[in-house]
Amino acid sequence: MIRNRFKLLLYLSLLFITSCISAPRDTSNTCLMFTDNYFWYKSVKDSEKKWGAPVELQMAIIQRESDFDWLAAPEWDKLFKVIPYKRKSSAFGFSQAINKTWDQFVRETNQPLALRISFNDSVDFIGWYINKSNQLLKIPKDDYFKQYIAYHEGWGNFKDYKKSPKVIPYAREVDRVAKKYRAQLNQCKNQLTTNKYFIY
Repeated sequence: MIRNRFKLLLYLSLLFITSCISAPRDTSNTCLMFTDNYFWYKSVKDSEKKWGAPVELQMAIIQRESDFDWLAAPEWDKLFKVIPYKRKSSAFGFSQAINKTWDQFVRETNQPLALRISFNDSVDFIGWYINKSNQLLKIPKDDYFKQYIAYHEGWGNFKDYKKSPKVIPYAREVDRVAKKYRAQLNQCKNQLTTNKYFIY
């Protein structure tokens, strides 16, 4: 009972704090995003250190999945084309993780309080997923194209991704954005890593 109340209080506190964070000025420029939200940089660097997941790939996946909208969710299926009935999937938050995969992440990392509206938890999830794709499917962590296909289609469906042609242009876009983000980070990396707000 007390634990549930604590979890609810933590959730509401995080909800309030997150709602006060302004949206990135420009989601096409990762240097500007990290300037606007300096703790995001620490979060993605922590995930990179923990899981070996490139910062630029983590950010490109979020850009593709939610465009950095912490409350992003799929559209509603509608009854009679008018009445909202249910979401098209359980995907939610920055990472658009579905319930089943998020629950697996929570169990495997022993983080019962992890939330999909949290940027820190979301990039930790993405890093975990990239690492699992490397372990299960032998996809290099810097293979942006195939890593996104595994992320979008799921590990079990990866081998048959060519039967789902809509994912291919998405993966190409993630590959393009990740390479652009990498180039941007190479330009501003020294400025970011010496910022007084970053704690190591």
